[in-house]
Amino acid sequence: MKFPDIRKRQVLAVGGATLLVVALVWVLTRIGPLAPTHITVTEVQRERLDASVFGIGSVEARQVWLMGPTVAGRVWRVHVDVGQAVKAGQLLAEMDPVDMDQRLLAQDAALSRAASVQTAAQAQVADVKARRELAQANLSRQKELARQHFISPLALEGREQEVQSADAALQVAQANLQAARHDAARLQAERSASVQQRQNTRLVAPADAVVISRDAESGSTVVAGQPVLKLANPASLWVKLRVDQARSTGLAVGLPARMVLRSRPQEVFDGQVERVELQADTVTEERIAQVGFKQVPAALSMGEMAEVTLQLQPTEPAWVVPQASVQTHQGHTGVWRLKDGALDFVAVQWGVVSIDGRVQALSGLGAGDQVVVYSEKPLSAGTSFKVVDGLVKKAGP
Repeated sequence: MKFPDIRKRQVLAVGGATLLVVALVWVLTRIGPLAPTHITVTEVQRERLDASVFGIGSVEARQVWLMGPTVAGRVWRVHVDVGQAVKAGQLLAEMDPVDMDQRLLAQDAALSRAASVQTAAQAQVADVKARRELAQANLSRQKELARQHFISPLALEGREQEVQSADAALQVAQANLQAARHDAARLQAERSASVQQRQNTRLVAPADAVVISRDAESGSTVVAGQPVLKLANPASLWVKLRVDQARSTGLAVGLPARMVLRSRPQEVFDGQVERVELQADTVTEERIAQVGFKQVPAALSMGEMAEVTLQLQPTEPAWVVPQASVQTHQGHTGVWRLKDGALDFVAVQWGVVSIDGRVQALSGLGAGDQVVVYSEKPLSAGTSFKVVDGLVKKAGP
């Protein structure tokens, strides 16, 4: 009885080992590392795309004013607060004038003195002119008497000397009058400059606006150009849009836009691109555009986020694939193509992208080509694969 029992146990052991090997092979080839990668494929289609550009932006004001002094000084009074609407010409804040008022009084006194000096110089000119006219009249009479030999030539020379002295005195008086006028003009210019400096201590609203920032309080010392208040025109609000450079093809001024504000997700606001900035953001790799509202919404807040979709012109017919099929392999962008039962990577030149996730393939693909849309894991040349209708997401641990 021993030998049959031993043989039976050997048969069971061999059978168990065989089943274990079969199970192991099945696991390795079906769900293990040797299992084929499940992929989904689609055939490229030739069609037109209703292309669009999508981006995220924030509400900003086109017209913003930084209200600050032109010279360093101390803030005296601030008359408005954040959120307050102001009118053009309204006094917003005042800087401490220090000694400007006293300087204006001193300049007024200097101007009064210059006016008196100018009046005295004019009187002097009038006096010298009168004496000159008298000297010329006396000279004319003396010339007539000298012609009749009633006076000596020496007496005639004396009268001629008097006329020459009067001429010189007139030139001096006229020079003094001109100097007085120049001095008065200089003092007037200095006073005008002081008046302008005094006016610059009063910060006045340049237009109808809303105060959006109060950056200094009474008693604070600020330097020239440092803002005390920041104003914005609420009628000039627009959206500063940022678009991924790789998806910005076709971005241009005049494109129609549809905007959805974060605070009003159920409303859509129409607008258009009013400016495309030449300088892009090199850090985020985004292009920047300004999108204006056809009608600025009421109670719109600056800084609010907005989702913007720009509608491009319909494209010409081209080969189109799902954007999910786009992959990067060895530094090239393209798709994995299923051809003759094998996978090969094809570099593709891409065109515009539609809002529903389809992209133009301008080169590299043709009629009848099938491309991989999704795969369980990264692909490579020679990867074992199996085409399925859809991938099932594996549950986590």
